[in-house]
Amino acid sequence: MKEMIEGEPGLEVLLEEDMIEPRVSRLAHGTAVVFTKPRNGIESPNQDAAAIIPFAGSDALLVVADGMGGTRNGAKAAVAAVNHLAKCLPDKGDDIQIRTAILDAIEAANTHILESIPDGGTTLAIVEIRGSGIRPYHIGDSSIVVTGQRGKLKLNAVAHSPVGFAVEAGFLDEDEALYHGARHIISNAVGLAGMRIELGAPLQLARRDTVLLASDGLSDNLFLDEIIEIIRKGPLDKAVASLATLARERMASPHGENPAKPDDLTIIAYRREE
Repeated sequence: MKEMIEGEPGLEVLLEEDMIEPRVSRLAHGTAVVFTKPRNGIESPNQDAAAIIPFAGSDALLVVADGMGGTRNGAKAAVAAVNHLAKCLPDKGDDIQIRTAILDAIEAANTHILESIPDGGTTLAIVEIRGSGIRPYHIGDSSIVVTGQRGKLKLNAVAHSPVGFAVEAGFLDEDEALYHGARHIISNAVGLAGMRIELGAPLQLARRDTVLLASDGLSDNLFLDEIIEIIRKGPLDKAVASLATLARERMASPHGENPAKPDDLTIIAYRREE
């Protein structure tokens, strides 16, 4: 289900969507590509939600929400989080005003889920794009990655989970973590009374840097090195299509030698251009 909110040209909110191929959006300073698809073989709707939200003329917000599969109302929680963000941004404002609006929208979504969506929860990965700079906001284990054209890793958000913190502390490496039995357990989500918003530092993008947001349907099926190698170069829509194809091939072969975990899959990629 694709929604366009009246009065916001270019704003796109994707809820319970089943896409065949990636969709390209032209932004003021670059190109964004989005793809989302439910897990094969089940009748329940896609519990992921995504949005590309232009604001203040030339800026934009990228959003991926992964409704928690272990909760009865994960999809409703993801929809609520994305909709709160889609309606929160002012037409203009300085860095502090924009940041405050985003944080307030996340808090409002958390309150709404706690009060009105029983047994609902969602992760949230957000990247604010302002000119050539970005700022990440992170809750849960959805991915936020920034890579240069030559494959230099400039940002990799830490998953809010016991396994994610073990990787960050050096007790597990990235490859071992993909096979860990507790990988699906997270310690932070929108819809929890103790929700914590991780607000990242601003980062300036060089020309051709690529930003990736994704639900764990991607990160549970591909190694980080594979993701970077595919996304760093070439046409962005083809790179996203390649990521989605490889992830879904792995999901369909859970007994092979590669990591494999069937799940909903959502990807947003953004590349800065002059």
